[in-house]
Amino acid sequence: MNFPHDGRYFGFDGAALALDTPAPAAAPRSRREVIELERRGGGRMPPSIRATALVFEDPRSRALEQRIRLFAASEASVLIVGQTGTGKELVARHVHACSPRASGPFVAINCAALPEALADAELFGHEKGAFTGAVDARAGYFESAQGGTLFLDEIGDLSLSMQVKLLRVLQERAVVRLGARTPRQLDVRIVAATNVDLERAVAAGRFREDLFFRLNVARLEVMPLASRPGDIDPLVDHFLALYAQRGGRPVPRLSVAARTRLHRYGWPGNIRELENTIHHAVLLAQGDTIEAEDLMLAGVSLSDGRGGESDRLEAALERLLDEAVGEEVAAEGVFERVNHTLVMLAMQRTRGNQVHAAKLLGISRNTLRTQLTRFGYLPARGER
Repeated sequence: MNFPHDGRYFGFDGAALALDTPAPAAAPRSRREVIELERRGGGRMPPSIRATALVFEDPRSRALEQRIRLFAASEASVLIVGQTGTGKELVARHVHACSPRASGPFVAINCAALPEALADAELFGHEKGAFTGAVDARAGYFESAQGGTLFLDEIGDLSLSMQVKLLRVLQERAVVRLGARTPRQLDVRIVAATNVDLERAVAAGRFREDLFFRLNVARLEVMPLASRPGDIDPLVDHFLALYAQRGGRPVPRLSVAARTRLHRYGWPGNIRELENTIHHAVLLAQGDTIEAEDLMLAGVSLSDGRGGESDRLEAALERLLDEAVGEEVAAEGVFERVNHTLVMLAMQRTRGNQVHAAKLLGISRNTLRTQLTRFGYLPARGER
C-alpha cells in the first residue's frame, strides 16, 4: 500500500474522543501486507534513519492497528511516541488513511529541521512584502493541510517560542500569516510524533505542559522492533524482494542460521537498521542463499544489547549440552547446574544478602529462598 507524499491532511482535538465510534469501512487486507513510504526519484529515497516500511503481524502490532482505527474515526489530536526508526510517520499516514479525512491532504513536517528564523513563515505562511525576499504571498503548512492532516514529526524538538505560537493556533483553530492581520480559519487535524519523553521534557521546562495536554489526547505507542518479533519475518521478506528486484537478480533465501540471528539481534536502529542489514546482505551474498556471516550486525548486539557476552554465554551453554550428550545418567541435569551456579554467583556477589541477590537475578526473595532450600543452603520448612 503506497501513500502519496504530495497529499495533505490535518485535524484538531476539540471534542472528546469517542472510542466506540466505528472506523470507516475498509477492504480486508492480509496481515502480512507491508505499508511503505513512497520511494521518490525513480524508486530511490535520500539516506534516512526513518523506517520506510511497516507491518502489523506481531500481536503487539495488531493491537496498535486496532487502536489506530479507533482513533482515526475521531477528530482527536494524536500523539505517536516511539524510538527513531520504528515507523512513526507510517503510523501517522495509516491514521490518515483510515480516517474520514483520507481523501484530504496529508502534510508532513520535521519540526527538528525547521530553521528558527523561517519557522513562522513555513508553518503559518506569509504575505507579499512581509520580510525581505517575500516577493509573493505563500500559504504555510497549516493552510496546505486544509481539510486533511498535518503531521508534526519530532514535535519535542520545537523551540519554546514556536510552542507558544502552535498552542495558540490549536486553541483558535485559525492562523494569521506573517504580514497579515486577518486570521484564516482552519479545518485541520493534528498528528504529532516524538522520540523524546515529553513528560520529562515538561518537568524540565523544555516543553509546555498546556501544549502537551493539547496533543496527548489519543496516544499511540510504537514499540521497538525487538519487542515485536512477529514483524521481523514479513519485513525481511519485503526487503529481500525489494533489493533483489532493484539489483535485477532472483530473490535470495535466508539460511536458518541467518534468520535465527536476525531474530536474536536487538535492533537498536529498529526497522531502518533491519532494512540496511538486508540491503547489505543482498549485495554481499554470493549465491541464492544469504548466510549468517553475510549479515552486517554491529557488534552482534543480541536481544540483551550485549552481543559479545551473549555469544560467549550461548557458546558455554552449548558446551554444557554437548557434554551431557551420551551420558546415560547425569548426577545433575544441565538446567540444574546452570540454575545452581547462577544462584550461587548472585549470593557471592551480594555477600549473602538475599534481598540484593534476588533483585540482581530479577526474582522475588521467596523464589530465591526456594532455590536455596532446594540446593541445601537453607533448611526445609519442617526442619527449621
